[in-house]
Amino acid sequence: MENKGTDEVEKLKTKFLSAWHNVKYSWALKSKTYFSRNSPVFLLGKCYHFKAEDEHSSTESSSTEACAASPATGGGVEAFRRDFASRLWLTYREEFPALPGSSLTSDCGWGCMLRAGQMMLAQALVLHFLGRDWTWSESLSLQPLDTETWTTTAAKRLVASLEASLQGERPSDPGPPLHALGAHGGAEEADTHLREVYHRTLVSWLGDTPQAQLGVHRLVELGLASGKQAGDWYGPAVVAHILRKAVEKATDPGLAGITSYVSQDCTVYSADVMDSHRSWLAGDADAPPLSDTRAVIILVPVRLGGEKINPEYFNFVKGILSLEYCIGIIGGKPKQACYFVGFQDDSLIYMDPHYCQSFVDVSTSHFPLQSYHCPSPKKMPFSKMDPSCTIGFYSRNVQDYERISQELSKVLQPSAKEKYPAFTFMQGHRRDYNLSAALTPEKREWPFIRDPRTTAATSGDFVLL
Repeated sequence: MENKGTDEVEKLKTKFLSAWHNVKYSWALKSKTYFSRNSPVFLLGKCYHFKAEDEHSSTESSSTEACAASPATGGGVEAFRRDFASRLWLTYREEFPALPGSSLTSDCGWGCMLRAGQMMLAQALVLHFLGRDWTWSESLSLQPLDTETWTTTAAKRLVASLEASLQGERPSDPGPPLHALGAHGGAEEADTHLREVYHRTLVSWLGDTPQAQLGVHRLVELGLASGKQAGDWYGPAVVAHILRKAVEKATDPGLAGITSYVSQDCTVYSADVMDSHRSWLAGDADAPPLSDTRAVIILVPVRLGGEKINPEYFNFVKGILSLEYCIGIIGGKPKQACYFVGFQDDSLIYMDPHYCQSFVDVSTSHFPLQSYHCPSPKKMPFSKMDPSCTIGFYSRNVQDYERISQELSKVLQPSAKEKYPAFTFMQGHRRDYNLSAALTPEKREWPFIRDPRTTAATSGDFVLL
C-alpha cells in the first residue's frame, strides 16, 4: 500500500514537472520582432527588401547594392514570411518514449543544442530533396505566436495536466486539423503533391521516436559513445560529430545519397570531402567509385573569439549566411542554443528551440505538421552571439564542392585587424598532414581559440519601421 502511494506521488511529480516545463519553456516572447524597411534582410542566401512598393527614396539603391552579392533576391515582406515559416522548426518536446540510457521523456532544459542541430540538418535535407526555392503551401496560414495566446495555452495545459494527475487520466491534446489531400490531376499538382510527400518524410526522420533515423533518441544514443547522456549539455562541436554519425548510420534508403563530413582543427581537407562525395562499393575505398554524386553535409566547428565573439568576425558571419548553400549556424548564447539563419544590419535572425511542445507520433500517415514550422523570427545582436559555434554547408557533388571551396576561400580572407581566418581549406587528406597524431579524440574536436574583443551590446528585436 505504501509503495502504491509512493508511485502515485512520483507520477504526480512527473506530470507537474512536465506541466511546469511547458510554462517555463513556452517562449517568453516579446510581442514583436522589429525589422527596418530600409535595410535588406538575408535568410540562408536569399535577400529580401521590406520597403513599401510606393516608396522611392535613395535607400533603395543602397539596399540593391547590399543584395548584389546574394545569389537570389527573394522579394518583400510576404515572401520573407513564407520562406522563414517554411524552414523546419525543431523544439523541446515532452511525453515521448524514454530516451536511451535514461527514464527521461522530455528534453526540456537541456536538449536545445540537439534541436538546433536537427534544424540545421533539416535545412540540408530540404536543399537535397526539395531545393532552396521550396516553400510550404500552408506557411502563411500558421497562427502568429503572440505572447497572450501562448501564455494562455500554457496555463490551460498546466491546469489540465494537474487535473488529469489527480483523476489518474492523461489529458488529451489533439493537434490542429490537417487539410484533406485533394485529387491531383495535372503535372503541376502531382509535383506539388510529391514535394509534400518529401516534406512529411523529412519531418518523420526527425521525429521523437526510437525508430526515427535522425530523431533525438538516435542522437542521444550516439552521444553515449562520446560520454554524453540524456540530460547533459551538448556543445556545438560535439553535436556536429553526433550529426555526422547519425547521417552515416541511417538505414533508410532515402538517405543513402547523402553523407556528412566534420572538419578537424578548423580545417576542411578537400580530398576527404571529395572522397565523401564518392559512393564506394561495399565500403571498399580501393574499388572504383560507383558514383561521385553523393551529397555531403559539411560541418565546421569554430570559435570566433575567446569569452566573447570578436567583432572582426561579424562580416564573416554575414558573408556565410548570404550563401545559398549555407545551411545555417548552430550556437547561441552561453548554455542557450539557437539556430542562426540570417541577419539584418547588426542583428542575427534565428530560430529558437526553447518552446516545449507535445509529442507528435510521426509514424501515422497524416500527422500534424504545424508544430514543425515557426511563423515568428527572432533577432539578437551579433555582440551577444556565443563565439563557439558550428557552421554548416550543403554540397551536392564534387563539382559543387569545387565551386563552394573557391567561393568560401574568398569569404574567409581575414581582415586587416584579424590575422586568422575562422577556418581554412587544405588540399589532400587529413592523414597526409598528421597534425593531430598526439591529441586525444576529444581534443581533436576543439577548434582554435581566438583573442576576444569586446563590443557594446544593443537590444534588437515583427514591426516594420
